[in-house]
Amino acid sequence: METLKLDLDGGTAGLAVLTLNRPGALNAMNTLMMTELLGLFREQAHNEHLRCMVMTGAGDRSFSTGGDLKERNGMSNEQWRRQHQLIEELFEALWNFPVPIIAAIEGFAYAGGCELALGTDFIIASETAEFAVKEITRGIMPGGGGIHRLARSIGVQRASEMIYTGRAIKAEQACGWGLVNRIVPAGRALATAIEIANEIVASAPMAVRAAKVAINRGRDCDSRTAYALDIAAYNVLIGSEDRLEGIAAFNEKRKPVWKNR
Repeated sequence: METLKLDLDGGTAGLAVLTLNRPGALNAMNTLMMTELLGLFREQAHNEHLRCMVMTGAGDRSFSTGGDLKERNGMSNEQWRRQHQLIEELFEALWNFPVPIIAAIEGFAYAGGCELALGTDFIIASETAEFAVKEITRGIMPGGGGIHRLARSIGVQRASEMIYTGRAIKAEQACGWGLVNRIVPAGRALATAIEIANEIVASAPMAVRAAKVAINRGRDCDSRTAYALDIAAYNVLIGSEDRLEGIAAFNEKRKPVWKNR
């Protein structure tokens, strides 16, 4: 891949580290990066050994500043629409990814880069991180799910202010508003995200995948339907070998050895 790096070991079996790798362009997403991201998410969704992914940006200045506006300069309406169809497919693949993805943010997470972070399960931000959805200042609007995901994350009023003005917020404010899970010193976002990812890797893989489906699908329906989703997944886990292993390991005072079945 020309615009991405993927470490499928990440120092731990089952952990992958994905790096957006266009530091000279502040990791802006051109058509090639979008194509490579879509292909990677589709491919790795079928990796039965994968337990967790951490996504970060190359360098310390930016996670991603969103779509590459230099590439977009002069695009016809039809070219723009074709590229955005690719974006829509990319974000669907991100939202439907079967294992947790943690975003590790240093510097800018702007526009589509902010939407990319919002599409992950949660965000670890360094004290240098900044978040903004700037599309309205460019004559367009967020098109990667950022409108409803930002509103769900920080509330309608706060999201409205960010979206209507394009104003950036610093890491401390983003954490106070609930956009990110925690703030760490500069340069520590990736290491911290990997530490958390290792805890996820140690958890029962079938249970983690089932819980992710229940969380993501459950928020789109009423509470009784959401609970029905929980119980449907719960009943599947009852019959798994990993459920037996988890109870046995607890009683034998040892670490479980998961079989993912």
